[in-house]
Amino acid sequence: MQLYAAANGAVLAVAGSPDDSTTRRRLGEHRIECVAADPRAPDRAFCGTFDAGVFRTTDGGASWHAVGTDALPESVTSLAVSPAAPDVVYAGTEPSAVFRSRDGGETWAELAPLSALDSASSWAFPPRPHTHHVRWIEPDPTDADRLFVAVEAGALVRSFDGGETWQDRVASSKRDTHSMATHLDRPGRVWVAAGDGYAETDDAGETWTTPTAGLGHGYCWSVAIDPADPESVLLTAASGPMRAHRVESAAAYLYRRRDSPDDEGDGDESWDRLDETGLPTGSGATRAVLAAGRTGGECYAANDRGLYRTTDFGDSWDRIEVPWDGTRRTAAGLAVVA
Repeated sequence: MQLYAAANGAVLAVAGSPDDSTTRRRLGEHRIECVAADPRAPDRAFCGTFDAGVFRTTDGGASWHAVGTDALPESVTSLAVSPAAPDVVYAGTEPSAVFRSRDGGETWAELAPLSALDSASSWAFPPRPHTHHVRWIEPDPTDADRLFVAVEAGALVRSFDGGETWQDRVASSKRDTHSMATHLDRPGRVWVAAGDGYAETDDAGETWTTPTAGLGHGYCWSVAIDPADPESVLLTAASGPMRAHRVESAAAYLYRRRDSPDDEGDGDESWDRLDETGLPTGSGATRAVLAAGRTGGECYAANDRGLYRTTDFGDSWDRIEVPWDGTRRTAAGLAVVA
């Protein structure tokens, strides 16, 4: 096991077995927004901050150093590593823009401006309505030129040429996407967790459906797909942002949907709420950030109570003992590399 977990004021680099792991903690002085890493370069990870740009480690979290200071703005709100090439890294920022590095974070350049899209004039982040940011970047593992980018709040946009041009939002897409997931075995499929609900596409974002039967909470935060079964989906959700994010008023939940093999992913299966599984949910628990593991059934979750792992895709969870310092930290990101 090797992973990087980001929470308010900390990045934890965790390595070893779930029962015997070592942890390194860094970047406590910055407001951390996101983390990204790749199994092909497990000792290298990237951390985005709201106040100091991007930091990179190349030694498994022992040390972190700022990169891209000459090109990136100080507010980096999302990061992603290309499935096609581990040295290609994307960064989303506030105000909304996408930057790319082709050399593992050494140098960065902005891609085509998102602000040129017709819908850009309507984008606004409610807590700071004068601005907006890129909340999530999802490179397509089946097509190196295809990118899905979520602007919070206002649009889910796409590129089919690696960011040289952008396709504006479509009518059926969500406007407040928080996270996305893709799967190598399902070309064209994208799963979306959004503040305005849950959605899926099977045609690379041309059209979207909203299979929500059984989903009792509409403010969705994180989505993960079983590495061995793309019909199995985990989702975290709450009734609204205060219940999702604020430790003082938290009440967030975990849901799972498993489509039958013969329904062709039409979303007919209902969501089941997973309570009392070992992962803290419900009253007093903030929304968890999910990250699929490396083997079938494996998924990790981080919330204000700690770091957890399942090997049966949500039926049961075990807590990984890491130094959360006794402080309840709202999780910001999670990247699993081994």
